[in-house]
Amino acid sequence: MSDPYQILGVSKTASLGEIKSAYRKLAKKLHPDVNPGRKDIEQKFKEVTAAYDLLSDPDKRARFDRGEIDSHGHNRGFAGGPFGESEPFSGNFRNARSSYGHPGETPFSAFGGMEDILSEFMGMASGRYKNNGFQTEDAASVKGGDVSQKITVSFVEACLGGKKRVALANNKTLDISIPAGVEDGHKLRLKGQGRTGPGGIAGDAIVELQVAAHPFFTRKDRDIFLDFPVSLQEAVLGASVTVPTLDGHVSLKIPKGSNSGTALRLKGKGVAGTHPGDMFVKLKIVLPEPVPQDLTDLVEKWAKKNAYNPRKKSGLES
Repeated sequence: MSDPYQILGVSKTASLGEIKSAYRKLAKKLHPDVNPGRKDIEQKFKEVTAAYDLLSDPDKRARFDRGEIDSHGHNRGFAGGPFGESEPFSGNFRNARSSYGHPGETPFSAFGGMEDILSEFMGMASGRYKNNGFQTEDAASVKGGDVSQKITVSFVEACLGGKKRVALANNKTLDISIPAGVEDGHKLRLKGQGRTGPGGIAGDAIVELQVAAHPFFTRKDRDIFLDFPVSLQEAVLGASVTVPTLDGHVSLKIPKGSNSGTALRLKGKGVAGTHPGDMFVKLKIVLPEPVPQDLTDLVEKWAKKNAYNPRKKSGLES
């Protein structure tokens, strides 16, 4: 291992807090669960962890600075030293000899600080070194990583909810429940549908919903809006028409003398839920194409006796 100060990117006068902060940043970036399959990153993580273990222990750090031990924590075995050549570390903490040769003592006294950092980041309960690497004391407690993806749901599915079959990024296929009233960007957390950890515990799948536009419905909060074309005679004389809604067609009565822009309310036909929204049908008078001559003649005859200016009434003209 190279100089532990250089590995962590701190000076030789760095405080314990600065060392811990530097390790925290590097551990989050280099942890193997965040970089699956990256052996080079895994090796860097081991080096960073070993460097932190040495520098976070005041006694070992002091001995390293004095040249008594190397960056691996081994005695340098200099001439005249009381211990001679150091024994290679076997990887078993419980049976390892301390730097003073007493069996049963754990030389990594500052490992708890490192464990706290990893516990905070990866949810690990406890840890230890083995074969110069890091693994959990209880591998069964390690949760696998989460997977994320986006799926498209229809406008109606978003408003009414329902079931939808989804193929996840980890090759799992399952039926998921779409809650009624979800909006674009809503995220669903599917417990246990992510990557499987070393102990068999899977992470979660995070599914972001993208709501497709509808050809004629629009939405505001829990209400649905529809521009609905009506004929001249339906608007003038009144009529019963069939109107589409989110869950089927219903009959709607158009009052006599209805104008373009008149909004008719269908209570409870909006977004589903404990308090469902309403649907508003906005009438739009549409003339036949082309306008028949007899209708033109009739309107000209009527206009000579009944001329009026709708723009004046609305305030658009004085």
